Amino acid sequence: MSSHVTRTTLRTMTHFPPPAEELRLLDTELQQLDARRAQLLARRAWLVAALQHAVRQAPPVWPSRPAPPAPSTRPEATAPGVQNVLLLLGGLLLTIAAMVFTLVSWGHLGIVGRSLVLGAVTLGVLGAPVALLRRGLRSTAESVAGLGLALTALDAYALYEVAFTASDGTTYAAAASTVLAVLWAAYGTALAALPGSATVRLPRPAALTVAQLPLPLWAIAIGGGAYAVTAAVLSTAAFDTVVALRASDRPVRLVAVVCAFGTGGWGVLAAGLLSVNAAGPGAAARAAALLALAAAIALGAGRFRPELATGTAAAGALCVVVGLGGILRVLVPGDWAVPAYLACGIALLAAARGQEAVRRGVVWASGAVQAGAVLWAAPAVGVTLLGPTAWLGHPWSGAPADARAAATMDAFWQPYAVTAPLILVAVATVLATTVRNEAWRPQALTAALTLAWAGVLVTPTALQLPYAVGMSVQGLATLALLAPVSRTATGLALATSLGLAFLSLATEGATLTVLAVLTVVCAVAAWQRRLPPVSAAAALGYATALACAVGASAGWRPEHIALLVLAVPVAAALVAPRIGDPATTVAVEATGAAAGLVAIGLAVLDLPLLALVLSLCAVIAAGTALRPDRRAVGYAAVALFVLAAWVRLAAWHVGVPEAYTLPVTAPALLVGALRRRRESATSSWTAYAPGLTATLVPSLAAAWGDPGWTRPLLLGTAALLLTLVGARRRLQAPLVLGGSVLTLDTLHELAPYLVQVTDALPRWVPPALAGLLLLALGATYEQRLRNVRKAREALGRMN
Repeated sequence: MSSHVTRTTLRTMTHFPPPAEELRLLDTELQQLDARRAQLLARRAWLVAALQHAVRQAPPVWPSRPAPPAPSTRPEATAPGVQNVLLLLGGLLLTIAAMVFTLVSWGHLGIVGRSLVLGAVTLGVLGAPVALLRRGLRSTAESVAGLGLALTALDAYALYEVAFTASDGTTYAAAASTVLAVLWAAYGTALAALPGSATVRLPRPAALTVAQLPLPLWAIAIGGGAYAVTAAVLSTAAFDTVVALRASDRPVRLVAVVCAFGTGGWGVLAAGLLSVNAAGPGAAARAAALLALAAAIALGAGRFRPELATGTAAAGALCVVVGLGGILRVLVPGDWAVPAYLACGIALLAAARGQEAVRRGVVWASGAVQAGAVLWAAPAVGVTLLGPTAWLGHPWSGAPADARAAATMDAFWQPYAVTAPLILVAVATVLATTVRNEAWRPQALTAALTLAWAGVLVTPTALQLPYAVGMSVQGLATLALLAPVSRTATGLALATSLGLAFLSLATEGATLTVLAVLTVVCAVAAWQRRLPPVSAAAALGYATALACAVGASAGWRPEHIALLVLAVPVAAALVAPRIGDPATTVAVEATGAAAGLVAIGLAVLDLPLLALVLSLCAVIAAGTALRPDRRAVGYAAVALFVLAAWVRLAAWHVGVPEAYTLPVTAPALLVGALRRRRESATSSWTAYAPGLTATLVPSLAAAWGDPGWTRPLLLGTAALLLTLVGARRRLQAPLVLGGSVLTLDTLHELAPYLVQVTDALPRWVPPALAGLLLLALGATYEQRLRNVRKAREALGRMN
């Protein structure tokens, strides 16, 4: 083969290795790429870490202090605000100047000059807003128009002073206010009719404000009485209502609404007072007519504004009730006045027809009347229930004449409250029969039950039934209320039983009988799960009162009665563990503890018996502490035992403090030893310090004030033994306390000799001793510094 052929063939020929060889080459290349990639990633991570370290080590670059901001040139007040203030101040100053001119400088001009000046100024001021509005200066025109209105009022006053001085002031005021209202309204309408969008808003609201005066002033001027003036006020309110409903101008409408509420409220209040104070049917009928007018105004407003229908219907219905109730009030005796109003209020429920909003308003009005009647009867119920508490200060002083006398021994019975039971029962019946809403039905029935209970409770007091009948009614009410399984009924029953207990204090027999029956009844109620916590506590409370009453009936002294009262805590301690309800258990135990306090209070004047009572209370508490869940009561038992011991020692006239402190120290040390045995980590300060301190501190105080040597010697010996025990057992509390007491006792005993030695020493000895002490402290301080320096050097060498 020629060389030319060979070169050509090699130039164009490509070598393709076998597949196995090619796969091996590809794998080799990929491994080399992975290794290179890993090297690059590692280098990149090192560079990032180095840059972050350099940034952290670089000193912080504090930002340059910004230049202070340029003073703001923003104005503090807006241009419209400045304008309004200036216009307001200008109008006020001009008005004041006009008043001063009218009131002070008027007399310097003649009649012609006066007329010309005022007329020219007023006409000029009233005409100025027209030119100002044409120039678009509405705010200035508003201020000038207000000044013109003020000038017209001053013109009216000036005219009265010049031409109508002899006329009646009220008549002239009525005429002037009428004329001013018409003129201002016409003036405002004329300004509003001017072409252009800008107009003056002040004259027509001002005219409406002045329009509140003419009708009442005319009524007063013509000699109309309170009824005529009230009718004029209500008529003005009707006019305001019409304007508020029909006016399209918002300022006028707002002023009309305010005036309607103001004059309407004034008129309704006046008509209501006239109805309540009416002496005869004629006066009551006239007042009712006024209230009917007010109701018509309210209902008319609600008809044209459905969103106000509920409130207007309620207001109108209340006006009708007050009017009709006022007529019935003068036709019935005084005791039946409130029931008459209540009857009208209940009758509203039958008249609740029409739209839902109107019906709701009428129902609200009826509820308000019924609530007012219940509030009126509430004081009678309070006197019946709480008035008998006065018998606590006069027990067994004799049966009163009747139930009212029993309840009002130290209380006031409000007049015309004979019908209070009827009112309460009537409202209870309405609630029970008319409320059908499922959401409100339970609350209505609860309220009805409460009102019915109050009505029954107050009946004997209101009707002045015999004393025995009153007690019987309350007793039967208590039993009847305990029959249903209801928390409300049970609560009312217990409240009634409390009032019955106070009521029974008038006689001895009644007290014993009632308290015994109430104890049994409340115990049965608690057994039958009728509000058991309260029922059980009430049973024990009545049992305590019964024990006191029995002892007093037997002629026992209070300290002897205390022993009888202790039967109640014993019963509570025995019954409490057998009660499954935790709340009832706590209530029983708390009531038993309260009975124990009563016993202690009864025995406080006899120290031996007081010690006995305290001991018995301690025994009861200790028995309670045997229960696993009442271990904490053991502290109370210990405290009661200690108190009993102290009282007994006081009764024996023992004045040695150790006799009082050792009964505390001994059990305290015993408890501490048991705790350390059970918990070896307990500190000796926790275990023994309280008990030791209880005796050592009072004994040391007594030893320092004892001139003899026996007590200091015994105290020093005890402190020495305590110190030795602490050293032997390696206990800090006995060692420190015993050593401290021993040192103080020794210093007290050696104090006279130390004083003699001090007098015998030269004057230089105390400074020398102080110097030695300071040197010793300095040397100790230097030694400690050297130790610290050596420790630091040792640590440095270790590093």
